[in-house]
Amino acid sequence: MHKKDLKEILVNSILKILLIFIFITNCSYNKNSTFWSNTKKIEKNVEKLPVINLFKAEEAFNTELNSNLKIKFSTNVFSNNSTNNQNHNGRINYSGNLENISRYKFSKIKYFDEFEPEVIFQDDNIIFFNSKGSILKFDSFSKLIWEKSYYSKSEKKLSPLLYMASNKSTLVVVDNISKFYALDINSGELLWSKNHNAGFISEVKIHNDKFFVMDSNNILRCYSLKDGSQIWEFQNVNKLIKSQKKLSIALIKNSIIFNNSTGDINAVDIDSGELIWVTPIASEVSLTEFFLLKMSDLVISNNTVFFSTNQNEFFSINAVSGIINWEQKINSDLRPTIIGNLIFTVTLEGFLIIMNSETGDILRITDLFGKLSDKKSDWNVFTSKKMNPLYLFGNKKKKNEDTNKTKPIFEPVGFIVGIDNIYLTTDHGKLYIINIITGNIESILKIDNEKISRPFVSSNDLFLIKNNSIIKLN
Repeated sequence: MHKKDLKEILVNSILKILLIFIFITNCSYNKNSTFWSNTKKIEKNVEKLPVINLFKAEEAFNTELNSNLKIKFSTNVFSNNSTNNQNHNGRINYSGNLENISRYKFSKIKYFDEFEPEVIFQDDNIIFFNSKGSILKFDSFSKLIWEKSYYSKSEKKLSPLLYMASNKSTLVVVDNISKFYALDINSGELLWSKNHNAGFISEVKIHNDKFFVMDSNNILRCYSLKDGSQIWEFQNVNKLIKSQKKLSIALIKNSIIFNNSTGDINAVDIDSGELIWVTPIASEVSLTEFFLLKMSDLVISNNTVFFSTNQNEFFSINAVSGIINWEQKINSDLRPTIIGNLIFTVTLEGFLIIMNSETGDILRITDLFGKLSDKKSDWNVFTSKKMNPLYLFGNKKKKNEDTNKTKPIFEPVGFIVGIDNIYLTTDHGKLYIINIITGNIESILKIDNEKISRPFVSSNDLFLIKNNSIIKLN
C-alpha cells in the first residue's frame, strides 16, 4: 500500500476515534445532555398532582385574613362516636352552658404531657385508666361501676400508658410496655392477654373480628379480636426512627390508612395487609427532623385523607390512589374537623383557620391568642355574658429571638366544633369558647394550671382529661 494512502487511513482513524471520544464525553458527563447524566438516588414517591401553595412558608399566618368574614353552614351534625374509624368528628350536637364543673380523681398519670388520651364511652358510661394501669368504668354521675387491673407489681411500677378501642361487647387495650389484652366491656373480666416484643404507639381500630395497631418498630399489626393471635403485619420503614407523637390509623372500605414515624402515609389491604399505595410527605428532611416530626390524626371524609404536621404542612390526599390533591402552609399537629366543604383547624401559634376542603383555599384566619389584652377594660365584653366564665385569660405571647416572631407561651391541644361554638383546649389548662360564625372568643374558662386533653362529648356533657382526673362540664 502506498505510504500516502496509509497515512490518510491513519489520520481518518484518529479522527474517528476523536469524534467518538467527544460524543461519549459530551453525552455521558454533560449534565445538560439529553442522554446519560450523573447518577442520583431515585426518590420513593408516587405520582402527584400539582401542589398548590397559597402562602410562602415565611409569610404564613403572622396576620389575620378576612377576619370580618362570617361562616355559616347547615345545622347537620355528626354524633360524637369514640369508635369512629375515620377520626371524623364533624359538627357535634353540643351546645352546653358550661355552668357546672365536677371531677373524678385518680392517681396521677406519669408522662401525661407526652400522652394523647382517648376516652371510651359506652352509652352513658365512661371508661378510662389510672397511673398503675387499672381500668375504671363509671357512670355519668361519677359512680364507679368496676375497676380492673391486669398488671403485676413490677409492671405497675412502669406506669403504663393505655390506648383503647371498643365495640359493643369487647374492650381492646394496648400499652407502651408491650402488653395487649381484651376485656368484656360490661363486666371488665379478662378475655385474653398477650405480650409483645415492643410497646404500642398508635390509635387502636376495630373492624369486624380484627383490630389494628402500630408498635414502636413502625410495624402495623393485625390481630384477631377473638384470641389476640396475629393475622398479618406490615412494615416498610426503618424501625430505629421512633415517633414523638401517637401515630394515627383510619379505615375506609377495604383499606387501612396510617402514618409512620418518617412521615409516610400508607394504605394496605384490610384483609391481607398488602400495600396498596404509599405517599412520602417528608422525603427531604434530615434524621433529626424525623425525630421532631409530629403529625395530626388522619381524618377521612369523602374519600379524602386530611392531616397536618408541625413542619408547616397541611395535606389533602386521595384515599383511593394516594395522590396529593393539594398542600397548604399550616403549622399544626391537631386533629382537623371537616364539615361539608369546610375544614377547621388551629395552628400551634394560635390561629383559627377555615379552608375550602376541595381546593385548599383559605377563607378566614383568626388570631385567637392575640384577641385579648391584659387590660381590664377589654374584659368587660365577657363579664356581660350570661355564661359567667370561670376565668378570663389575657394575651400571653413571647418573641422568638431567632425568628423575631411572636409566639404564645402556651399551645393548643385540641378542639371540637359544636352547634354554635368551637371548644379549644390548651396545655396551660384553659378552655376557649369561640363563636363559629364570627371567630370571636365568647369566653375562656380556667380548668387547671396544667395540660388538659382535647374535649370529648357524651350525652350533652363535655369531658376533659387531666393527669389525675376526668373533668365534666355541663
